[in-house]
Amino acid sequence: MLTRNDIRALVDHHGREILTHEHMQFERTCFQHGAVTTYAHSIRVACLAVYFADRLHLWHHVDLRSLIRAALLHDYFLYDWHAWDNGTHRLHGFTHGHAALANALKDFHLNAVERDSIANHMFPMTPRPPRYLEGYLITMADKISATRETFSMARFSKPELPKPELPKPPRPQRRMKATQ
Repeated sequence: MLTRNDIRALVDHHGREILTHEHMQFERTCFQHGAVTTYAHSIRVACLAVYFADRLHLWHHVDLRSLIRAALLHDYFLYDWHAWDNGTHRLHGFTHGHAALANALKDFHLNAVERDSIANHMFPMTPRPPRYLEGYLITMADKISATRETFSMARFSKPELPKPELPKPPRPQRRMKATQ
């Protein structure tokens, strides 16, 4: 059985291209559930999906790379759905899977398992279930992770998101007085 460190190493290895992408870095600035950012939520879902595959002995039935990549991209909608807008985010729960897929296709090459898992991870809230086992593992991991994040006591102490620091201007040097 895999340890937490083993699982995180697998996610980092198979998800490196995604985790380092500038749009994924943007997800560090958007809250997903409570005090958890979309970036952190996506990593949690990926780790939990790998954990389920391991504990259920599904290694001969699951494409690990596709599982991790789809889990990291399942909420790749690239907007803060809590921010007020013109109403497009009102149905976020029903529509964000397809928004995430459209954005992911712009930035990455995805196989059929990854595309289907991203688009259908909100089942049963959306009518179409995933076609692949990877999609069901992501759906289950997402529901468990979202529930835990939403009902966590930490949600009531939402931290201020870190702002990128601008470089500080050089300090003016003191002039030495000439002594006579």
